[in-house]
Amino acid sequence: MNKGQHLSHFFNPRSIAIIGASRDTHKLGHGVVRNLHDYHYRGDIYPVNPRAREVLGYRCYPEIAAVPQPVDLAIVVVPARYVVSTVAQCGEAGVPAAVVVSGGFGETGPKGQARERELQEIAARYDLRLLGPNCIGTIDTHTPVNTTFVVGMPRTGDIAFVSQSGAVVAAVIDWALGSGVGFSRMVSLGNSADVNETELLAEMAADPQTRVITGYLEGVANGRAFLQVAAEAARVKPVVMLKVGRGEGGAQAVASHTGALAGSAKAYDAAFRKAGVLRAGSLEELFDWARALAWQPLPRGNRVAVLTNGGGPGILAVDALEGAGLTLAPLTDATLDYLASRCPPHASVRNPVDILAGSGPATYARALDALLADETVDAAVVIQAPQDWFYPTSLAEVIGEVAAGPGKPVLACIMGLASTADALAILHRRRIPNYAFPGRVASTLAAMLARRRWLETPPEPPIDPFPADRETAQAIVKTAVQSGAAILGGSETSRLLEAYGLSTPAHDQATTAAQAVAVAEELGYPVALKVTSLDITHKSDVGGVEIGLSNASAVRAGYERIMAAVRRRRPRAEVDGVMVQQMVATGLEVIVGWKRDPQFGPLLLVGSGGTEVELTRDVAVGIAPLTRGEAEQMLDSTLVSRRLAGWRGAPPADRSAVIDTLLRLSQLALDLPQVAELDINPLRVLAAGKGALAVDGRGVILSREDL
Repeated sequence: MNKGQHLSHFFNPRSIAIIGASRDTHKLGHGVVRNLHDYHYRGDIYPVNPRAREVLGYRCYPEIAAVPQPVDLAIVVVPARYVVSTVAQCGEAGVPAAVVVSGGFGETGPKGQARERELQEIAARYDLRLLGPNCIGTIDTHTPVNTTFVVGMPRTGDIAFVSQSGAVVAAVIDWALGSGVGFSRMVSLGNSADVNETELLAEMAADPQTRVITGYLEGVANGRAFLQVAAEAARVKPVVMLKVGRGEGGAQAVASHTGALAGSAKAYDAAFRKAGVLRAGSLEELFDWARALAWQPLPRGNRVAVLTNGGGPGILAVDALEGAGLTLAPLTDATLDYLASRCPPHASVRNPVDILAGSGPATYARALDALLADETVDAAVVIQAPQDWFYPTSLAEVIGEVAAGPGKPVLACIMGLASTADALAILHRRRIPNYAFPGRVASTLAAMLARRRWLETPPEPPIDPFPADRETAQAIVKTAVQSGAAILGGSETSRLLEAYGLSTPAHDQATTAAQAVAVAEELGYPVALKVTSLDITHKSDVGGVEIGLSNASAVRAGYERIMAAVRRRRPRAEVDGVMVQQMVATGLEVIVGWKRDPQFGPLLLVGSGGTEVELTRDVAVGIAPLTRGEAEQMLDSTLVSRRLAGWRGAPPADRSAVIDTLLRLSQLALDLPQVAELDINPLRVLAAGKGALAVDGRGVILSREDL
């Protein structure tokens, strides 16, 4: 039996053994048996407890080997010190899958980590799939089966939820019961000693009862595998994830601009974008989006009609929609005339359509029908502020009836909570998502539109490799590794870039003022001088850069100023001299580079360059290997794109050279795994058709321990 088949046992087992079942109603082992019984599991239930004869009327067995029939799934709820031997007994008995509820493993420190490794070894030895440890189990509402100890079972639905936090699963179960939202499956991953989020993503994608996959993530076990599986799943059904831990407070110090700007939060943003995963910002947003994606068609575009009975709620909706990149639909004259003839005399029929507080369900029905029939409308939002003119249930029925026909998404906002429970039940039955306040509809429609656009973008084939002098590049990096260098200086980085077809200004190294003058005479004036030191990352911060030097005396004086400034500001820095470089006085300053992320591999970066790059942080990040389309999208998401097109009368710069540079760096990053970071700042982008020059570059070598 393959591993994929084993996973089905977590959701559709024919028989379940609860090892650690208890008669004590306060014990977790009792809760699992109770849930299997109370929520109508139809398979065989085998409590295992050597000190009990029965639990809730089910005969107990002293050990798993004594169970008379084959067991598909074992739920292990015993103290941590007994878990490894218990799982081994399951393996001996031929049990193919187990949920380990018990804690006391990797989450507790070195001793627990050692115990978890033993558990992994046992599971691998017996080809037994393991969920957990330190988890609360699984739910499948269609089987039905509830292997958790948490009181409550969500309604049958079509949203799957995978979580790396058991507490979050417990909270979502309670929320689902209160909100009436149904789920297909729920899974608590715990420590993911065996089964992880990527495998379950594939399992949910194959589940015919699941229409939308949602998840709470703190990290992923294997970033590259997650990328591949998530992209495959997203082509089948929407994938929405809440990835927590956006802060970079724990990040180590980095030695390049790219390393400082391309942190782990940006890595996950780039990974989700590449795979077509929608990233929610909160649990509320996660399930706001999931309901709409499961229940409503995707919008064709970003034009929204707002129908309201109050001006304030309408304005709230409009502000939120515009903030999310959506726009108000420009209603046709025919629609405006129709609305004017059928709405109250003082109603505002221009979008947002305000039919006033005294209007009833019939007016809502006529107006919504007209809006959905309008060719300029891609989606509609129906808002009702609380009033005593009619029951919200009447409006819920109307919205459900009218929204059923046109194939356009309709989101309801019957505002409030105390008076809306019955209306929500009707809307959910009609598969219309409702939001308590207007601001929440905007992010939902934006997510739906992002889903539509991703689906409409066909997967790009990989680009053909660029010609490159890989032998020279490998030799440069090998020399640095063998010498124990942590940094690739400007000269080495320039040679590396040149090996991959990137242009750099003419340059040479000088260790004295006289040598600097000689190099400048050979290169031709004007020139720039830049201190070369593996101890100095940002040269301009220590007075290590002199530009526009147009004769020998200026070069000599510039050299002395650099040396004096560096001695004053960084007295312990080991200085190798200066790089004398032909001046590039024109061109737009752009930063490009990469940082090697431990999960997803090389993260490519592009944005506004120069000395204020970390202040402006106008950058975009993508994951190698980049396609041409991804490089274009990265560039378009920064201000650089507009500047390249000619900002405020400036002539257009060579956009294609920036794209070409990004793609070559993507290839270089994949070819040279010994390089941890590299950036070019600035890349001087010349006039359209004239290319770009890598004026200053710096690379970081992985430590020997990481190679």
